[in-house]
Amino acid sequence: MEPIAASELKTILHSKRANIYYLEHCRVLVNGGRVEYVTDAGKRSLYWNIPIANTTSILLGTGTSVTQAAMRELAKAGVLVGFCGGGGTPLFAVNEMDVEVAWLTPQSEYRPTEYLQAWVSFWFDDHLRLKAALALQKLRLEFLRVQWGKREIREAGFQVDLTGLGTLLDAAGRAMQNSETVMHLLTEEARLTKALFKLAVAAVGYGDFTRGKRGQGLDPANRFLDHGNYLAYGLGATACWVLGLPHGLAVLHGKTRRGGLVFDAADLVKDAIILPQAFLSAMRGDEEQAFRRQCIESLTRSESLDFMIDSLKDIATQTSKGKIA
Repeated sequence: MEPIAASELKTILHSKRANIYYLEHCRVLVNGGRVEYVTDAGKRSLYWNIPIANTTSILLGTGTSVTQAAMRELAKAGVLVGFCGGGGTPLFAVNEMDVEVAWLTPQSEYRPTEYLQAWVSFWFDDHLRLKAALALQKLRLEFLRVQWGKREIREAGFQVDLTGLGTLLDAAGRAMQNSETVMHLLTEEARLTKALFKLAVAAVGYGDFTRGKRGQGLDPANRFLDHGNYLAYGLGATACWVLGLPHGLAVLHGKTRRGGLVFDAADLVKDAIILPQAFLSAMRGDEEQAFRRQCIESLTRSESLDFMIDSLKDIATQTSKGKIA
């Protein structure tokens, strides 16, 4: 089989790529012309191939290192690399501003600027930015309604009350559309999230649950939520990079957060995909690796990256043209 030339590494569209990696306690390097990660097994070193042409992003956790040669090959393939802490959560490389993940994006300035120009054409207008945030929330609710209603998630044990879910989403949608400021919208979003946690707890019979802050939520569901959310952030960062949108041009998470648009994009799928899997895995007693694998499979099966990219594209073009509802 002929190797893929460097010039062809971006042939597979990011929205169609199958892989997102979280790695820990390993080294990422180039071996025999391939990017691999190396783990130690006693006196032996085990080499595992990373199919970079079919990978969207890589999160490097505790005890990892990456060589210059590997970063060169990852950049050629358009793979985003993020540094994070153990279990896919905090901290990361610290810059002059507090950020959730330090993303290293491929240095390519030859991507089309169509969506960046559309985005900035409305971003400095508070009213239009709110319209864009409302559109994003509407898409989020629609995606969640579809995903939580699928047969496979119910067969897995997530027996959510669909009638109650529909009533909740309808009420949340109306309340959000009536929001007059981004702060009002964030308040409604917080109410919705709290209600979704309540439904999820009931769906799996989890018992008492309180969403803890990072490092304080020691129960399995909280740990899995933190871990899984960073997988969604990886896809969010990839979606923004593919469209050429700077991470600081958020519509919901504030103009002062450098990675705000990544969080906006991740919000499109976090509750729909990560939240139910966190509670299912917590009830089953899954290890983090098993939980992570389930999340990645669900994100791929639901075409979450496709959905993120299409949503951001639609918001950019429709808002800039004044056609957004």
